[in-house]
Amino acid sequence: MIPMLAYVPFLDPINAVHDWWYLLLVPLSFGVSVIYVALRMPSLDHYWRRVLLMTVQIVGAIAALAIVLVVLVQVVIPRLPVE
Repeated sequence: MIPMLAYVPFLDPINAVHDWWYLLLVPLSFGVSVIYVALRMPSLDHYWRRVLLMTVQIVGAIAALAIVLVVLVQVVIPRLPVE
């Protein structure tokens, strides 16, 4: 079989951002907030304040979900009875 010399995204992932991938949540949530708020607001009064508020809400919700999952996996599940 001939070895492949080209980059294949799903077979050879780039390992450059694996240590800090969670920091990409902030620009992703900001982009989603910019588009969502622009589409849903009848007027653009206080647009950036609402975008920043929604960005903080998204990041906070994801952080809260992460904390709940850590507690569930590391505290609750090990205490369940095993048959």
